[in-house]
Amino acid sequence: MRSKLRDGASGTQGRSAAGAPSAIVARTASLADLEAMLALENRVFASDRMSRRSVRHFLSSPNAAVLVAETEGGLCGAAVVLVRRTSDVARLYSIAVDPDCAGRGAGQALLAAAEGAASARDCQYLRLEVHENNARAISLYRKAGYRQFGRHHEYYQDRGHALRFEKRLTPQFAGLADAPPYFHQNTAYTCGPACLLMALAWADRTFVPSPAMELRLWREATTIFMQNAPGGCEPFGMAVALKRRGLSPEIFVSRPGPYFLDTARSAEEQRLMRIAQEDFAEEAQALGLAVHLTNADESVVMPALEAGAVAIALLSGRHMTPKGQPHWVFAFGREGRFVLVHDPAASRDEQDGAAEPETFAVPWGAFMRMTRCGRDHLGATILIRKGLPS
Repeated sequence: MRSKLRDGASGTQGRSAAGAPSAIVARTASLADLEAMLALENRVFASDRMSRRSVRHFLSSPNAAVLVAETEGGLCGAAVVLVRRTSDVARLYSIAVDPDCAGRGAGQALLAAAEGAASARDCQYLRLEVHENNARAISLYRKAGYRQFGRHHEYYQDRGHALRFEKRLTPQFAGLADAPPYFHQNTAYTCGPACLLMALAWADRTFVPSPAMELRLWREATTIFMQNAPGGCEPFGMAVALKRRGLSPEIFVSRPGPYFLDTARSAEEQRLMRIAQEDFAEEAQALGLAVHLTNADESVVMPALEAGAVAIALLSGRHMTPKGQPHWVFAFGREGRFVLVHDPAASRDEQDGAAEPETFAVPWGAFMRMTRCGRDHLGATILIRKGLPS
């Protein structure tokens, strides 16, 4: 990314007729801003400049959001955000602030507008690159909640290195602060049982699990094997575990089981997984659980969450688990087009505190993209409509 946020010590700040600094306003750009944006490019950047053709392309592209900051004196900054239809990651391609407006909040306004534009496109993350010598920009990004995750060697025309930053875009909805209890998974393979604990605590706020409860639920619902570790949990086994404890789960799954057989290391492991899962399916039928061989789409999930239900959903995504492995999360509400989620695998620091958000809002479009797992795009959701055990 090209980023220029200068100190502007030799410049003069734009002022209103009364002499006070005029307000900075960020808005979506249009073709009418083309000439002013090109003038800004030439004023701010000595190299890595965008051409007229590039700026015009971004202004008309459905895969770009172009933003400008302006004062009464005219345009004082611009930013370009790039998105891809199949990705939940947006990229801040460029941000530039006129040195005459430095220190007046133009950079913050553009960055906030860029985050809003990415979120409006159903992106969960905004990524950027910044020259390692651009201390002003790096300070802005860190203060705004961005974390460094990588480095590009000799990325710029001057052979300078680029630092890579990203931020999870999490709107601060009231429902996130009033969330049901959260439980972090204690092993790499118990995301499902951790979600079951959250469902039980949602149904009964007096519920306090024993230290062994997570593993007990895993033993009840495990697929037995998965890749090079103990098995994860599949939807029928988890729904049966909830039903045994008085809840009324409803299963939505895109195809009949068994599931995750391609993760087994041998034919014998596949055979045992098949036996275990067939047993879960038979018990679910004996318990009278509702089973829908279809994905739980927006018309099912969002009204249910609005009505007070919760859901345990199987997700796949590189931002949820390494290598996009299947991963269960707990959805407990909605705010407009956003799903409110507890992620039992959120990273923890050395003091066992949250190193990244454990509870956040996911745009429905991004949530839907992630609820397709594996080569066959398996979708699985356990919907729980009752708030109290029967």
